[in-house]
Amino acid sequence: MAIATVNPATGETLKTFDALNAGEIEDRLVRADQAFQEHRNTSFARRAELLRTAADLLEADQDGTARTLTTEMGKPLAQARAEVAKCVKTMRWYADHAEALLADEQPAPADVRDSGAARAVVRYRPLGTVLAVMPWNFPLWQVIRFAAPALMAGNTGLLKHASNVPQTALYLEELFRRAGYPEGCFQTLLIGSGAVEDVLRDPRIAAATLTGSEPAGRAVAATAGDEVKKTVLELGGSDPFVVLPSADLDKAARVAVTARVQNNGQSCIAAKRFIVHDDVYDAFAERFAAGMAALTVGDPMDENTDVGPLSSEQGRSDLEELVDDAVHQGARVLCGGRRPPDRRAGWFYEPTVLTGITPQMRIHHEEAFGPVASLYRVIDLDEAVALANDTPFGLSSNAWTRDADEQERLARDLQAGGVYFNGMTASHPGLPFGGAKRSGYGRELSGHGIREFCNMTTLWYGPED
Repeated sequence: MAIATVNPATGETLKTFDALNAGEIEDRLVRADQAFQEHRNTSFARRAELLRTAADLLEADQDGTARTLTTEMGKPLAQARAEVAKCVKTMRWYADHAEALLADEQPAPADVRDSGAARAVVRYRPLGTVLAVMPWNFPLWQVIRFAAPALMAGNTGLLKHASNVPQTALYLEELFRRAGYPEGCFQTLLIGSGAVEDVLRDPRIAAATLTGSEPAGRAVAATAGDEVKKTVLELGGSDPFVVLPSADLDKAARVAVTARVQNNGQSCIAAKRFIVHDDVYDAFAERFAAGMAALTVGDPMDENTDVGPLSSEQGRSDLEELVDDAVHQGARVLCGGRRPPDRRAGWFYEPTVLTGITPQMRIHHEEAFGPVASLYRVIDLDEAVALANDTPFGLSSNAWTRDADEQERLARDLQAGGVYFNGMTASHPGLPFGGAKRSGYGRELSGHGIREFCNMTTLWYGPED
């Protein structure tokens, strides 16, 4: 894939970039390693000062940066602004909390005595340079939620961003440079996916984090495993949205629309499979389909647009194939199911609701990465749980019920990294985020996320000390 900015609303190639050659990659590896030797010894106060400065600069750049996101991958401009604001919030959160999250831990006195020590301490130390392989769908947020905790822990970062968001990738390097970070502390690698393995195998890379597809995650995990390097993976999702009879149907249907089409439907944690109890199925289906059909599809730079284009022509083709396969096998289209007739340029697709999905259809097991919802009818909670878990993915889940016993059952049995009751799945800096099954492993955000790329070191002091 060429490293280029291609406007998905028009299909026009706006700017292309040359990939780094071997010498240029080596230069960046040298600088990252040298920067680590300096940055690892800085105080938390200095790291927080740098990160707050970067947050202030990003906040000041909000409008221009949001327009770059929209131009490169097509998200509606209002959502792009919100992404920038979320990054600013998370940077400030880690600047405020990292020192406490990584404070020395004191083992229980009885355990210290039992070990024969006069005292013992558990300390979190940085690992080194972390390679981040990041996707295009949240081109700023996905990077910041790795970079903010990694830098606050004393690590350095190398970013291999998706090839269709190069301007965002270069902006991020420049942002941290402007904030005053040591040269080489955070760098962007403009390279193709074929160059990732060699970089990951380099001994100056201590660990890797990847957000992206399952095949990409398998490749990075295999290489890192061969090199015995730590990885965190956040891969695909086919999140269930379970609606039970006690739910507030108006609110559930309204949130369901947003949960499905956020980021033009191109979100790993977007709800994709809507599993509705028979008692409320018809009422929910009517509200949900009407809400999806009422959305405005159009120019993502237009403030009135709800849903912009898919990020690429291939992405739209993949989505069309899933829908066509389902319809060919008997699925019914409640709304959408085609390209908007008034959009001759760009990679648009109408918000779509399918029902009558069966296990033989590809969409039952594959992730629909676009504004297409699968609607299922179930007769009871047992069937709802079984269907929700009938997927290779386990990123997150939504459950709409006001019954405490049902909530406890769903919390116990849904196979996912998160269960969001009566609200939409979203990531927050203070809460751990990650998946189960083929959605990956490890956690981002919160204290759990910042400790992923630390060496948890036991310090044991003998009696003579």
